[in-house]
Amino acid sequence: MLCPRGLPLSVLALAAPAVVLAREPRPAASTLAVAIDRIIERPAFAPAFWGIEVRDLRSGRVLYARNASKNLTPASTMKLVTTAAALDALGPEARFRTTVESAGLLDPSGRLSGDLYLVGRGDPGLAERAAEGRTAFDVFADALWAAGVRSVEGRVVGHEGLFKGDRRGASWQWDDLVWCYGAEVAALSWNTSCANVTVSPGPRPGEPALVTRDPASSYYEVVSTVVTAAAGQKSDLTLVRDLGSSVIHLSGSYTLGAEADVLEVALEDPARYAVTVFAERLASRGIHVSGAVATSSEALPLGLRVLASRDSEPLSEILKKTNKASNNFKAESLLRLVGLQAKGEGSTSAGLEAVGDFLKQSGVDIGSAAIGDGSGMAPTDLLAPHQIVDLLVAMDAHRHAQAFRDSLPVAGVDGTLEHRMRGTRAERRVVAKTGTRRHANALAGYVTTLSGGRLAFSMAVGNHTVPSREATAAIDAICNVLVGVR
Repeated sequence: MLCPRGLPLSVLALAAPAVVLAREPRPAASTLAVAIDRIIERPAFAPAFWGIEVRDLRSGRVLYARNASKNLTPASTMKLVTTAAALDALGPEARFRTTVESAGLLDPSGRLSGDLYLVGRGDPGLAERAAEGRTAFDVFADALWAAGVRSVEGRVVGHEGLFKGDRRGASWQWDDLVWCYGAEVAALSWNTSCANVTVSPGPRPGEPALVTRDPASSYYEVVSTVVTAAAGQKSDLTLVRDLGSSVIHLSGSYTLGAEADVLEVALEDPARYAVTVFAERLASRGIHVSGAVATSSEALPLGLRVLASRDSEPLSEILKKTNKASNNFKAESLLRLVGLQAKGEGSTSAGLEAVGDFLKQSGVDIGSAAIGDGSGMAPTDLLAPHQIVDLLVAMDAHRHAQAFRDSLPVAGVDGTLEHRMRGTRAERRVVAKTGTRRHANALAGYVTTLSGGRLAFSMAVGNHTVPSREATAAIDAICNVLVGVR
């Protein structure tokens, strides 16, 4: 579970709100407004602001609208925009190649003279393990060994020159940057620029808690003073990583008998992190590196030849991991790749310009919108429900419509909707992207009704102070109403 820096990582479970999903009425279109209004006009939402639009995909008719043209915080429903633009610009079969290159000569004893370059080209999944448990760096190390390389007489250089400009969104909040969902983005990255720190209780009260880390790299350090608390006492765990530092500090207590907690912590300078882990993987394979690790954004030297390479999985699979898991890092990588493809520059600004062009070409009027990143992390992002529904309608008729729909979480089945709407009639009938920020929740996507109709919808509630669980339960209740539209 992730928490802002310095806050306790264990919280009391919130009571489930009194919204009974399965008993919502099955309205005809004429009674739809009454059914939805009954949910959103509950007293708990009196101070909040709802924006909703529901449109019939067959007729194009708007079945319900409330504040549909008002700007709201889209949160992670912004990923619908980014992934749609990526599909349009790159196509579902696009892959991104990472290479190991050198201009050095290999002598009969296995010494490679000169620097070894690890060249990133935007693949956000280098650390993901294949079926046999091997990562890209395992593949590279094995390929170099098979080619006869036993030592590198030079540096190992991580090349990140394909992306330009800021590694984060311009208005991301500082207290998000320590956690994995606020990690920096680069053309060369490892493990989405994150490390997993696992905390579990020691054998007896008063003894140090057990802390493990993955990967166990020298790039970062974990300093822990966490002690084991007696059974029945509340855990009080605090994690701090100062900006600009690779030292993670853990303090507080962790309750005896509690399950292990995996903390996903962002690390800065993604390319240096990646090349450090790569050099360590070479050493573990028996390939000695005489020089230091380094990074570069300059043009690659002339005369390099490829010694090993790996292509990413197809874009269609990357989109699933972006939307279903709501992965900010992958969305921000895609934004820069869209900029590179459409504008010739892998930067946030080029990506945003290309996304704007795509939306206009798709018939989405974005004159009143504010888009500052690709993931929805920026609190300055603003979109109206009507604009999101326009995009959904356009993508439903897009040449890559199926890949787009397949990337979305399915209610009660997977992704961020795996545990929502389960056991209700909306299960499997809603495919949609979730969005969550402080005091804001959103959902946008498609509904297949019980009568076989298909709807596009976008709904968001902002400025609320109820528990997020209560806001999402109201949204899910509306989805159950939509399923019953005839």
